[in-house]
Amino acid sequence: MQEATVLETERLALRRATLADAAWLLGLWNDPAYIQFIRDWGVRTVAEAEALLQTRIIEKYTEHGFGQSVVVLKATGEPLGLTGLIRRPGLDDADVGYAYLPEYWGKGYASEAVAAVLAYGRETLGLPRIVAIVSPGNVRSIHVLEKAGLRYERMITLPGDTEELKLFT
Repeated sequence: MQEATVLETERLALRRATLADAAWLLGLWNDPAYIQFIRDWGVRTVAEAEALLQTRIIEKYTEHGFGQSVVVLKATGEPLGLTGLIRRPGLDDADVGYAYLPEYWGKGYASEAVAAVLAYGRETLGLPRIVAIVSPGNVRSIHVLEKAGLRYERMITLPGDTEELKLFT
C-alpha cells in the first residue's frame, strides 16, 4: 500500500488527492452528469481546478482527518472517480460522497468503493453514523446507496442551497 493510499479493495485503491490530480479533476468536475447531479463549480482551467482541489479536498484531510479520495484501478493506476467522507454545513454527520466518470459507471466500482469507505468510517474512524445526500433524480446513485445498506430517511435542503435532496442513513 502506497503512503498516500487510504484503503484498498480487491480492484481499487483509494488515495489522497494531490495537486497533480487537478487536470484530471477538471474533466470530472466539468462532466455533464457531474454538473447535473452534483454541481457546477465553475472551474474551467487547471489553475482553477488546483485552487478548488486545495480548498475542497486537500485541506479537509487536515481539518477533519478524512476527505474525498481519488479512486484508481489497481491494475492500471488510472483514476476513475472520487469517493470519501465529507463534512458539510447543515449535516450533523459525515456524508459519504462519490462521483465517477461515465465510462466507469455500471462496473460496480462506486458500490465497491462506497462499501469500503463506510466500513473505514465506522471501524477505523469510529464514526457512529454516516449519511449520504443525493438528488432525487439520480437513480444510479440511489441504487449505490441502497446496495451499501443505506436507507432513505427524509428530504432536506442544505444551508445556502435551494435544491431538495434525499437524505440516506
